[in-house]
Amino acid sequence: MIFKRQNTPVEEVDEAVEEVYEDAGHSEDNVDTVVGPSVNVEGDFASEGNIVVKGTVTGSVHTSKNLLVEPGARIIANVKAGSATIAGEVRGNMKIKDYLELTATARVVGDIEAKTIAMEAGSLLCGKVMMPGLEANEPRRSGRSRKSEDSSMEMGGE
Repeated sequence: MIFKRQNTPVEEVDEAVEEVYEDAGHSEDNVDTVVGPSVNVEGDFASEGNIVVKGTVTGSVHTSKNLLVEPGARIIANVKAGSATIAGEVRGNMKIKDYLELTATARVVGDIEAKTIAMEAGSLLCGKVMMPGLEANEPRRSGRSRKSEDSSMEMGGE
């Protein structure tokens, strides 16, 4: 799915957005809150229902259900959601309980924690990704092998 900003007829963009809705399991009937394209929300934004962001949200975003960030939309906030589909820009950490999808137009700057993550080719991510299931306190192998430690001792190393 490719979105262009220049010379793209409105009908093509609308069709692409509808595809994102359908792929994410959204329909207009189950959307509780829509932040319109000309709306700028500042502060903590919380909902128990589905949220669609077409404009800009600054502060924090929290929903126990689904979050959809459309192409051209921006969230400059930490995000907590049940599941999320990102096609716009998010600048902040995201904690997603279940499923996170980053479409080809997604731009994310921040750390992500999610049970399941899907990234389309073309999406950009700058941050750390954590997925439950592998505990951080499990034993890790050190970067140095036992053989290299033995050879450094023979050479008079520590």
